[in-house]
Amino acid sequence: MTAKRRGGLGLGLVAWLAGIVFFLPIAWMALTSFHSETDAATNPPSFAAALTLDGYRDFFGANGGASPWPALINSAMASVLSTVFVLLLALPAAYALSIRPVKKWTDVLFFFLSTKMLPAVAGLLPLYLFAKNTGLLDNIWLLVILYTSMNLPIAVWMMQSFLAEVPVAIIEAARVDGAPLPMILARVVAPIALPGIAATSLICFIFSWNELLFARVLTGVVAETAPVFLTSFITSQGLFLAKVCAASLVISLPVLAAGFAAQDKLVQGLSLGAVK
Repeated sequence: MTAKRRGGLGLGLVAWLAGIVFFLPIAWMALTSFHSETDAATNPPSFAAALTLDGYRDFFGANGGASPWPALINSAMASVLSTVFVLLLALPAAYALSIRPVKKWTDVLFFFLSTKMLPAVAGLLPLYLFAKNTGLLDNIWLLVILYTSMNLPIAVWMMQSFLAEVPVAIIEAARVDGAPLPMILARVVAPIALPGIAATSLICFIFSWNELLFARVLTGVVAETAPVFLTSFITSQGLFLAKVCAASLVISLPVLAAGFAAQDKLVQGLSLGAVK
């Protein structure tokens, strides 16, 4: 028992050290965001520098700059809508690949996953030409469709693993009672697979919220997202480190809040897929 206890304490200490190491960059970014631009640019950095909210004032446009709210709203709209569309499409597809599997369903899953192997920059020019010819440049709905197609393969792959854990007897009982497929998916499968759905939706939301490459090329002013707005603070002249840290912290808050709110479902969902 003593050896096991020591081993457990050792693993716990390693876990705490790893957590601290991963948390240090975030803590450093938060501390730098409360420094003035002059103090933030010093090398080595000054821990005892005076704290100020100038970086946050600049981010929110208090000193005559652009307001971040349109970009934040665009990011929220693109991320939330694309996540909803992904779930609506991934749930029936995962149902067909797990509970009622089609022939060679493993090949279908591999095909879904293989679509993520194409470098994103390889599809950038065709998408730009398509958006230009169809009048969808600087349109938030183009990002919604694009993020939906980008996250759908990962969502189907994850959901298939989660739905494979749903007892088939419950679904058969619902069919015997005359429940149609949409009702089975909404009232039987979805509540049982809720942890997996939460994990999938959170990952899709994070991927959409953090996406920069396509948003930077395909948007301008109207559909500008938060990551694109963040890049506007980086200039070749002047000091901008504190402002960038403040903007990065504010833009990261929705993802951190969503992860904290769904942490129990996220852990259950990821553990469910791992156990399988």
